Amino acid sequence: MKAARFHQHGTPDVLQIEDVEIPVPAAGEVRIRVAASAFSPADNGIRAGFLPIPVTLPHTPGYDVAGTIDALGTDASAFAVGDAVIGFLPMTAPGAAAEYVIAPESVLVAAPTSIPLVDAAAIPSVALTAWQSLFDEAGLEQGRRVLIVGAGGAVGGFAVQFAKQAGAHVIATASPRSSRSVRDAGADEVIDHTASTVLEAVTEPIDVLLNLAPIDAQEFEALVGRVRDGGVVVSTTAWMPAPDDASRGVRSVVVYVRSDTAQLARIVSLVDSGAVRVEVARRVPLTVLAAVHAEAAAGTLRGKVVVLPTAE
Repeated sequence: MKAARFHQHGTPDVLQIEDVEIPVPAAGEVRIRVAASAFSPADNGIRAGFLPIPVTLPHTPGYDVAGTIDALGTDASAFAVGDAVIGFLPMTAPGAAAEYVIAPESVLVAAPTSIPLVDAAAIPSVALTAWQSLFDEAGLEQGRRVLIVGAGGAVGGFAVQFAKQAGAHVIATASPRSSRSVRDAGADEVIDHTASTVLEAVTEPIDVLLNLAPIDAQEFEALVGRVRDGGVVVSTTAWMPAPDDASRGVRSVVVYVRSDTAQLARIVSLVDSGAVRVEVARRVPLTVLAAVHAEAAAGTLRGKVVVLPTAE
């Protein structure tokens, strides 16, 4: 089979398309014929070697997958051959930027039926990050005010939709390029962070501050002042601490996404009901993956990219 792999950490050109043996599922595992994987920023960090997630070299990236069950290992009984599934794969294991991938059946759920299977690869890790940030960590409830910094990205798109589904008042920051998409996702207020500071634009107290962007540390600390007493600061930027204010009971947490099939199945149901939309900016062949990594490394990658296991 064809697979994208890197044999050493480094720049995007360490990624090569290679012929490798089709893997065989062990007990509790299944083999998936990949319809698509999805590129995520962490893939760039793992390949470059600055994200401390241990992988065995050579490594195939792509921990989000959509595809069909191709073979079952012993004791794997939750799915049948031919079932369409999606999942957030273990980040230390070989990924789905290949024609086939092995997955624990415990991380998989039935794929949505209302969108193309290839587009469903854009759901797992980013949607789970948004869900866990808002509900597991922030305890977001109806009527609360939430500020989402960096709402124009893939996680932000889901976060805005989930927060609106929960009945929250959503204030979102976005650039002019993504403001229309953020507003269409349901944001009540959209702040153009290129025209004014977020601190200037947010004048009323908020209950939850969700940061998804690499903002200046001083600006981050200043925004905590907009969080009401007893509120919550949640951040997905693991390379920088999330400030709090213990004197006012404002706590903070940095989110590290985890697989949760109950949550993922609920998200799929929201997609199939039409309550949540999935945005895919580009669908690219496996041969273009190194170029996608290069765009991410240069900071020019825009929107969610799914990768099809085709040569061209």
